[in-house]
Amino acid sequence: MGGEAGTLRPLDRRLLRQAGRARAAIGGLAGLGAVTAGLTIAQAWLLATVIAPVFIDKATLSATALTALAGVTVARATAAWATQALAQRASATVKSQLRGALLAQLVALGPAWRRVSGSTAALTQLATTGLDGLDGYFTSYLPALLLAAAVPLAVLATIAAADPLSGLTVALTLPLVPLFGALIGMAAGRHARRRWQALATLAHHFQDVVGGLPTLRVFGRAGAQRSQIARVTAEYRRATMATLRLAFASSLALELTATMSVALVATEAGLRLAGGQLTLRTALLVLILAPEAYLPLRAVGGQFHATADGLTAAGQVFAILETPLPAAPAAPATPPATIRIENLSVRHEGRARAAPSGLTAAIAPGRLTAVTGPSGCGKSTLLSCLLGFTEPSAGRISPRPGHGVRPAPEVPPAPASPVIPNGGGVPPAARHSPASLVAGWLPQHPTLFTGTVAANIRLGWPDAPDAAVAAAAAGAALDDVGLDQLLAERGGGLSSGQRRRVALARALLPGAPLLLIDEPTAGLDPAREAVVIATLRRYAAAGNAVLVVTHHAAVIAAADDVITLAAPGEPDRPPATTRAEVPA
Repeated sequence: MGGEAGTLRPLDRRLLRQAGRARAAIGGLAGLGAVTAGLTIAQAWLLATVIAPVFIDKATLSATALTALAGVTVARATAAWATQALAQRASATVKSQLRGALLAQLVALGPAWRRVSGSTAALTQLATTGLDGLDGYFTSYLPALLLAAAVPLAVLATIAAADPLSGLTVALTLPLVPLFGALIGMAAGRHARRRWQALATLAHHFQDVVGGLPTLRVFGRAGAQRSQIARVTAEYRRATMATLRLAFASSLALELTATMSVALVATEAGLRLAGGQLTLRTALLVLILAPEAYLPLRAVGGQFHATADGLTAAGQVFAILETPLPAAPAAPATPPATIRIENLSVRHEGRARAAPSGLTAAIAPGRLTAVTGPSGCGKSTLLSCLLGFTEPSAGRISPRPGHGVRPAPEVPPAPASPVIPNGGGVPPAARHSPASLVAGWLPQHPTLFTGTVAANIRLGWPDAPDAAVAAAAAGAALDDVGLDQLLAERGGGLSSGQRRRVALARALLPGAPLLLIDEPTAGLDPAREAVVIATLRRYAAAGNAVLVVTHHAAVIAAADDVITLAAPGEPDRPPATTRAEVPA
């Protein structure tokens, strides 16, 4: 993640296109910029009109002019307030849309992309505090940028009309401010990318240390991580201080440029006023408006460093959003068709041999298929390919049943029914199985979420009736855990075997036409192992295809088909054998 490809220009069309519902607010900001330009000129003209007669003609202050001046001042303050309100609304809307789009894209890209492209901590940092950096862009930088597009030109035109020589001076010095701002902005962008990388590294290290704290404590290495965290923190501190130093230096440079330009205008206008070549009213108008011409440009340059972090994060998000999606899997057949695996090979980075290598096999509906072999032979990789999480290096799977790399269309929920989808002998027409769920999955390391056991089981069928949840739990031999028991983060409160059985019940519940199970009986006693095996046999007998990765002899003996994978480095041998059907 990240790099030059992920950066944004200060006014990037992708960011404005992503604004979506915020476009009205951004349009309002542009309109307020034009209003502010007009109010600025009106305020300067009124001030010159009120002050000049008092000094020249010793006239009294005009009540009408003072009332008009007060009205313009209030209107300008109101416009400034409305600008901030619209900017805050635009910022909140764009951040919400970007986060939603990022989450949808990450789901569509799948876990395989995340494994090779960035850590969970970096993605979390990007979606939270990273995008929060856009607040400065929308609340400070964008309003200043829109003002800079309207006010200087309007002020310059007014000054040129009142005094052409002063207008020429402003026209020649005005481009110096954006020129210096652009040079400083490029340096600020480099510092922001360095700071962002340091922050992502810090988040990654901190997550690793917190997640592995029990292991580090047992092996006496918890204290040793302090120096590593301190080193990463120091790098982030140095990057932050470098950004702040640049911000202060940029403010000084821009203020000095604008001040010298205004002083030049004031000097030439004052000399001509003293020589009688310029009226006091015109001189006052020029002197009041000259700083207003430079002020928005100074604000743009001064605010850019505050938006660099947000722009860098947004650039990272767009780099992810523009990542091509994997090919969409074929729609599952109804009833389930035989899945054919032809000459399938997957090469992993850092490994000389593919695993699996040249696998040819079939997964038929109505049969329990076991996959076995030594560690590292590609058993879990085979499941990952079937789920669409891993792209094969060679060969193909037909039809590709992957559980969906693109968001599936919405389908109406199945009506509540006393029929238990995964009960013995349930006909295919009675199953839940929405179009968005073509496979039930038990991974090697299942993830449980904070909530009740029942809520975790219902993940694939949120409105499943209680009877179906209870039947799925019974089929997973989950007789020692209450369905209403609350779980902490990552299934805290359960043993590893209980977490595995909750995940097995979750895979069984919707009655998907394909069931992919990784070591379902790991850590189970013989009685519970027998229950799980019987459940898998019944699930296959109902017309489903069941693929089980296992080392356990009892599961292999109960399987209709056995696929044996060769160990990495061993010569290839016929990978699949078929057993006679074993009675349930």
